[in-house]
Amino acid sequence: MEFLILPDTSVPAPIAVANAGPPPWRCIAHASGRPWLIGHWCDDDITVVVAGTRRLVLFGRTRLDIAAATRTLARAESPHDLDELARTLPGSIHLLASIDGRIRAQGALAGTRQIFHTRVAGVTVAADRPRRPADLVGAHLDEEALALRLLAPGAPWPLTTRTVWTGVGQLDAGCWLHIDTDGAARTVRWWQPPPAEVPLRHAAAGVRDAIREAVAVRTAPGRTVSADLSGGLDSTALCFVAAAGEGTLLTHHWQPLDPANDDTRWAERAAALLPTAHHRTGGPTDGPGWLDESGDPHAGAEYALDAQGPLPWSRNLARMEYVARDSAARGATVHLMGVGGDELFSVTPAHLRTLVRRRPRTGVPALLRCRALNRWGLLPTLRGLIDNESFAGALRTGAQRITAPAPPPARVFMGWAPEPRLPAWVSPSAAATVRRLLLEAAAQGPRPLDPDRSRHQLVEGVLHGGAAIREMGWILSRHGIDLAAPYLDDRVVEAVLSVRPEDRMVRGGFKPILTTALRGVVPDELLARRSKGDFSAEFHAAVEHNRHRVAEWCADLRLARLGLVDADALRAALFAPSPDTAPLARFENTLACESWLRSVEACEPQLASR
Repeated sequence: MEFLILPDTSVPAPIAVANAGPPPWRCIAHASGRPWLIGHWCDDDITVVVAGTRRLVLFGRTRLDIAAATRTLARAESPHDLDELARTLPGSIHLLASIDGRIRAQGALAGTRQIFHTRVAGVTVAADRPRRPADLVGAHLDEEALALRLLAPGAPWPLTTRTVWTGVGQLDAGCWLHIDTDGAARTVRWWQPPPAEVPLRHAAAGVRDAIREAVAVRTAPGRTVSADLSGGLDSTALCFVAAAGEGTLLTHHWQPLDPANDDTRWAERAAALLPTAHHRTGGPTDGPGWLDESGDPHAGAEYALDAQGPLPWSRNLARMEYVARDSAARGATVHLMGVGGDELFSVTPAHLRTLVRRRPRTGVPALLRCRALNRWGLLPTLRGLIDNESFAGALRTGAQRITAPAPPPARVFMGWAPEPRLPAWVSPSAAATVRRLLLEAAAQGPRPLDPDRSRHQLVEGVLHGGAAIREMGWILSRHGIDLAAPYLDDRVVEAVLSVRPEDRMVRGGFKPILTTALRGVVPDELLARRSKGDFSAEFHAAVEHNRHRVAEWCADLRLARLGLVDADALRAALFAPSPDTAPLARFENTLACESWLRSVEACEPQLASR
């Protein structure tokens, strides 16, 4: 599925039609008769509501009361009047409206669905992915944006919204795009995180209902849905919610390499309690491993032109394609992942800072327990608690430290976000570019995603997960699979954010919001899990297995051609002994960028070079 959004003017239509992709394409018109939506989609992908001169289109799986939506649309005097409707829709969708020629275009809060836009022939044109807008304006690779992708663990908000195509933008979180009848456009903020005021005993039912509905809109009687069953709490919970529905459940589990990782033991226990589901299990070395090349190079090349940038989960692409093909061969059309569970239901040290300041009677004992469990020093803990650096100040500090050594393990980080670092093989000029971009962002005085540091981290993590699901989903759709992360749906995110901070962690409990919400749906013996699998062995093995292929890349590194990376330094680091996984993790973003550039070059050589 893909689509272009055209304003109610005659200017861009001929140009857009010429760039709408291979025919046959479909079209939905404004009330004026001019083209509004052009693209490719199936009837199952779309819901259309018409009320006089107004049009409402929803792309994606949701549940809509057509009669009520028609009345809302008929009463709407402007696109703003659809806010309340947007706040009720489950699932992950694009909401598009044409009201007397004025357009509202929005994706999902987490970015699992996004709107990209550009200016062509004096008017704004938008789309669900950046390729078509980039084609319309003859966009080129934005090398500065690509340099940001080399940061580990990633570029901080708000730089994450910058695409790698010149002249193509995307919406900020919680915003929709307003395109007027003359083709002028502006972004409108319509969503803010809800107050964290609801006790968990009252919020649990809302969280449970939101998760159930998020799964239900993606399943149907007689249909097969596949899902990860890693053994972790997040994916296990989704499997039980899906199994309670009317469809057929197919689960996938990959046994970890490290025998100390107890994921398989928990997955086997869960599978035994899901007797009506079909279970697929892969051995540690079955199928493709991390960092292996995709089995479909053409699909990878085509994806690269569709993408916002290098794939965040490129290490796992080959394995995900393997699962998608296997699921599709067994009749599945949707694959569920537990992405978003850690971000929504876990807590970070910044949460303790919030709790100590706002609920000291609860926060101080919780802090003392965590300090003893993690062996935090007294002074590092106190420094974290008293730190009052602003969000803009944190960006400035981060800019100055991008080439510094990683923070010591003894540091207790309670800031806005982990300080990003550039690996040692990034060129001095690229490092200077990244530092300048961070300082420029700080100078604009950006607002955080939430005034509270821990909630800012939560929302930022949701956005990272949403972008990864969106772009991986574009690839897997070629295999007939709709990739879904129900925890990242708008209604689930809102329900979890509403829980008061003192209920986000309990003594001796793990992810209390999730376990409380789904008690009675997921067996208690599975909700009792306290451990979390570690996959360091997989990354070590992947780097070792692919070391010589990457070394061959270094002979003609595309990132080196652009002046972003020193190929010799990368090669030396690749073969240097490493006693832990931290240095290995720094390769991931670099390899993702290099692989993506090579894919772009395979389709459009001129885009991957100066």
